[in-house]
This record gives sequence, C-alpha cells and structure tokens, in this order.
Amino acid sequence: MGMYSIHVLEYAYISEYPRSSIVYGNHNAGTEKLPYGYVLIQGNGVCAMVDVGFNHADYGLEMAKAYSVENWRPPQQVLAECGVTPDDVTHVFLTHAHFDHMGGIDLFPNANFYIQKEELSKWVWMLSLDKKFRWLLSGIDPADILRVVDLARNGRLVSVDGAMEDVLPGIDLLPAYKSHTPGSQYVVVRNDGVRNSQDAWALVGDLVYKYENLLGADPLEPEYRPVGYAQGNQINILMAYERIMQMVGGDHTRVVPVHESRLREVFPFRISEHGLAVIEVALEDGATSFVN
Repeated sequence: MGMYSIHVLEYAYISEYPRSSIVYGNHNAGTEKLPYGYVLIQGNGVCAMVDVGFNHADYGLEMAKAYSVENWRPPQQVLAECGVTPDDVTHVFLTHAHFDHMGGIDLFPNANFYIQKEELSKWVWMLSLDKKFRWLLSGIDPADILRVVDLARNGRLVSVDGAMEDVLPGIDLLPAYKSHTPGSQYVVVRNDGVRNSQDAWALVGDLVYKYENLLGADPLEPEYRPVGYAQGNQINILMAYERIMQMVGGDHTRVVPVHESRLREVFPFRISEHGLAVIEVALEDGATSFVN
C-alpha cells in the first residue's frame, strides 16, 4: 500500500561545491556537483511540498550569484514535470530557513506553511546581533524571515512547537533542535499509514547532504559524519541521524537528502528538457509514473 507519490525535483545546482561543506572534516578534498531540490508529495487528496527553493530575484538572486548557483528554474516549470502547478500546493513543510529552502514562499500563493517556532524565533534573534556575528546569517535572506511573518499575519503560518504527528494522514513533522540550524525539522512519511511503519521515508532537508553523512567513508563500518555547514551543534546532528535511521529501519536509502546526486543511482529518474532530474522515490497505489 502506497498512500503517496514522493518525488525529488531538482530546480538548480552548483557545479563545484566544496566537499568540506558537505561532510565535516573533509578538508582539501576538492569539489563536487551539488543539486538543489525540493520534495513533492502527492496522493490521498494531498498536494504538499517539503521546502520551496528560492526566488531568483532581489537578494535571492544575489545569494545565488555568490554561491555560483546555475540553471535555476521556476516552480511553474519544475512542478509541471509531475503535472502540478504552484497554485495546487496546499501544504509546505519548511525544514529550515536557509534561502535555498525557504526563499520561494511568495511563489506558492495558496499554501499554508509549517516551520518550527524555534527556527523562526532564533533567526530573529540572530538578525539582532552585532555585525561581528554576520557569518551566522550567511545562509539566509533576511527578507525571507519577514515573508514568514507576513504569512502569520495572513493566517497562513503554522508555528510548530516540537513534534506534530499526522499533520496530514501518515505525515509527521519532527524537530532536530540546534543542529543544522536552531530549529531544523524533518518530515517522515509513513506511506503505509500505520504508526509503526514498515514503509517510512525521511525527508531531511539539510540535516543530511550526502549518504556519507550517514555511512562515513566505509559502508562496511558505518560512521555518522555531520554536515560541514551548520549554525547549530554537530553532536545534535549526529543524535538526529540516529533517530532518523531508527525510523527507517536502519536503511539509509529511505533517508532522502535533496542535495545527494546519487539519488539517481537508487531511484528511477529522468532528466527534464532543462537538464534537471525528476526522481521518483515512491508511487501512490495506482498512480502513473512520471519518469517512465
């Protein structure tokens, strides 16, 4: 039984990204391609997303240039690969506030957005610090924080305080405080709909960049290695990995990091006319594949 179809949709990439920012301690290890993506969840009457990318305009455009982001495509083009428009999306689960995950809020006019209360409040606090602390803000567009506040003003924000089970049937939001960011969260889809799921998927935002974060250098001797870029605590990241792996029965391929280029080696995929991957993680029962 599959309640939902789950697709990872690439919307841009960085051709050369430092491996030291991907896996903590990988100094002088060169660079690799880093996809940018978000997750679409469809089925059971649901059209939801995990994160929304960024808008290639204003300060978002400046940040994209600073990070050498290439081949950005708007969600109208990206979601069309799965027969969806931004207007169709009704729920967005924001894993954290970095610009490449939260900057596209304005592009989804009909969605309600879910973010951890701790994430929002701590970024407001960090924005108030002296400019000596400006590195803390290196991954965010301050205007995105204001956009979230505006969502609240318009009744479209859910400020999540800890775990939220069955936010939609079979979908849970779980916090990872003081980890990649102060109030990161991840999404668990129990695709069989039962509490002790045998068909769980963990959609983890930037808690995990690559499978190496979960396996280390030697899969025969697995070792948790935190991401190299974080405004939180590396120990907390490792503890989050343990909780996540327990939820998916120890199977790292059921952890879905949108920045992992090797998702294409694990799941069916196709390349769109724009040169971006459409990756099929799971299919709702009876649904037609968008990659075959």
